[in-house]
Amino acid sequence: MTTRSTRSPRRRTVVALGVVLAVLAGFVVRLVDIQVVNADEHVQDSLNVAFAGKEKLYGTRGAIVDTNGEVLAGSILQYDCQLDPLLITQIDTAVLEKKSKYRLWADVSNDVAEITGQTPEEVRQIVGDALAQDSATQYAPLKKGLSTEQFRALADLKVPYLHCQEHPARTYPDGAVAGNLIGFVGTDGQPLESLEKAQNACLAASDGELTYERGKDGVVIPGTEKETPATDGGTLQLTINRDLQWYLQQLIAEQTQNMAAQRGAILVYEVKTGKVRAAAEYPTVDPNNFAAAAVGDRTSSIFLHEFEPGSTFKGLTAATVIDAGGQTPESTVTASGLENFPGGVRVRDSFQHPAYDYTLTGVLIDSSNAGISKFSEKVDKQTRYDYFKRFGIGEGTDSGYPGEQDGLIYPADEWGAQTTYNTAFGQGVTTTMPELARAYGAIVDGGVRMPLQIIESCTKPDGTVVKPEVAEPERVISESTSAQMREMLENVFLQANYAKAVEIPGYRIGGKTGTGEKSDGNGHYKQGVYYTTMVGFAPADDPEYVVVVTLDEPTKVTSSAANATAFQKAMTQVLKTYRIMPSTTSPVLLPKFG
Repeated sequence: MTTRSTRSPRRRTVVALGVVLAVLAGFVVRLVDIQVVNADEHVQDSLNVAFAGKEKLYGTRGAIVDTNGEVLAGSILQYDCQLDPLLITQIDTAVLEKKSKYRLWADVSNDVAEITGQTPEEVRQIVGDALAQDSATQYAPLKKGLSTEQFRALADLKVPYLHCQEHPARTYPDGAVAGNLIGFVGTDGQPLESLEKAQNACLAASDGELTYERGKDGVVIPGTEKETPATDGGTLQLTINRDLQWYLQQLIAEQTQNMAAQRGAILVYEVKTGKVRAAAEYPTVDPNNFAAAAVGDRTSSIFLHEFEPGSTFKGLTAATVIDAGGQTPESTVTASGLENFPGGVRVRDSFQHPAYDYTLTGVLIDSSNAGISKFSEKVDKQTRYDYFKRFGIGEGTDSGYPGEQDGLIYPADEWGAQTTYNTAFGQGVTTTMPELARAYGAIVDGGVRMPLQIIESCTKPDGTVVKPEVAEPERVISESTSAQMREMLENVFLQANYAKAVEIPGYRIGGKTGTGEKSDGNGHYKQGVYYTTMVGFAPADDPEYVVVVTLDEPTKVTSSAANATAFQKAMTQVLKTYRIMPSTTSPVLLPKFG
């Protein structure tokens, strides 16, 4: 039998055990609530306390590459480094008391300066100035934008008062090569110009974040890390050939300076694909140091500048009168050096001559304004306007370059008497180098206008390849007209007074020159100032490439002959680059006069 005295201690024990178990259960419930039920909320709360930490995880901005995958713009890591002046003074004190293994700051600063490219005095001054402002400061900026090699060298010093933070930066390994197309980003990583800005949706990365908790000793507490991963940008591939672009940039820089021109440019257009293989110009910009370039040189004048094309437009007029007016390369008109037309219009050639029975071929060879004006009468002005528009004049090219300029051609019903004839030889109308290249591509390659492209594709981080939407090819003239135009334009380069300057031994080539007048902005033309153009194609029997060379206000030679040397060298390099075989057929010589 259990006595009362025995039952009392047992009861107290049971009660005590029950209390303990209840308390323990409460702790368990609370622990489950903290670590399971509301874990995310409590982790977030913990990140807001003094010992919480976080780091930005940088995504890598996508590369811009050429048609062969060669990098034109890429991303690297740079480091911004800082010093802890208070810790420096504490360590120096300990060293002098022989209580520290580190070296004195006076010695370490010499090594730091050698690595960062500063002088020892500059490095020591940074610390001295910081302490002068606050003797307890733990921050003094050393230098920003250090390379990985410099960072590693600083880390090898193994001093606790030096800290570096990494961040991504943009680099352009070939400097100014294609800089006019690529553009650049700012020091904050924001895209500022050209394709870097326009194609940011393809190139931009998304940063992530790493959060964690630290103990009082600064050590990260295991298990508290939470990572939101970064996402890298995509790869933008251009149609440009890097090596060809480099060569042509050197070439046009030389020619522009030799001719004392304000600007110069070379465009290479692949007629069967519509792709631009080079867009070189001078002056241009090195994206690594864009601030050194004038504001007007930081973009592409090739895509942003319109001009009066001058006599290169005679090729478009000739194609129109053959295709719609029943003319042939040997059709004739009688034209002197100065002709009068209805409406009191007077048209003058660049040289004086008596009345010639010019063939259409001869008009192109001698670049007769009067002659092409007479041929333009073979079709009405609305027909000419319609053909110009079909060639793409005034339409832009949708190349992908941001803000691309369109040429300007007024509707035919707004043409006065003078404009009706002026448009036949490239005055009273403007175009751009891409529009002109594409138009000549259509003229010589079977009569079909191809869409012009400078962007090949964007490859997303997951491998998805996105190609730009482009217009469908459009027939402008018949194949027969195109074949006749090839023969005539080849005869221009065979019989013009600059034939020897553009000759490429072993190859059949053709083309046309133009000397356009420049507006003074007040409705008049500048006196003695011109914008010169040369457009040509090769091989003439089966065209592969169109090359356009322009010079803005050349002064050594003011006619389009100023462009001949650059054109010949540019086309020669294009034929070499793409291993175009020499011609095996002979040209057909056409008569200049009837």
